Amino acid sequence: MHTWPVSAPNRFWCGPGQQEDRQGEPFVGRAGLLLNEMLLSIGLSRDDIFIANILKCRPPNNRDPNPEEVVSCTPFLLQQIDLIQPKLIISLGRISAHFLLNPKTALGKLRADIHHYHTTPLIATYHPAYLLR
Repeated sequence: MHTWPVSAPNRFWCGPGQQEDRQGEPFVGRAGLLLNEMLLSIGLSRDDIFIANILKCRPPNNRDPNPEEVVSCTPFLLQQIDLIQPKLIISLGRISAHFLLNPKTALGKLRADIHHYHTTPLIATYHPAYLLR
């Protein structure tokens, strides 16, 4: 298991969600409560992180985004990453992990290592909504 220093500033989390799109807030509802608990367990709060999504709005019926939707929205995400210059990216969920890393590797296998998005360390893990299933 790999650990990362909790004191590293500018964490950048990625992961789209249906409730986020409805309320215009990142990680709301049960998934948001779980994320808050996860952050607290490592001594952080939402004030310590920046949350961004692969998509800026959710596809109809909460389906997975198709490749064209990802391609049309990701320039905004990439610009956010360039502007914020995070010290660490936490990719929440399969969609963001596959965009930022290797789309052919299962998320369960990606979780086993620290990766890099360009030069920024990246950890891929499950989206809180997936953990609540």
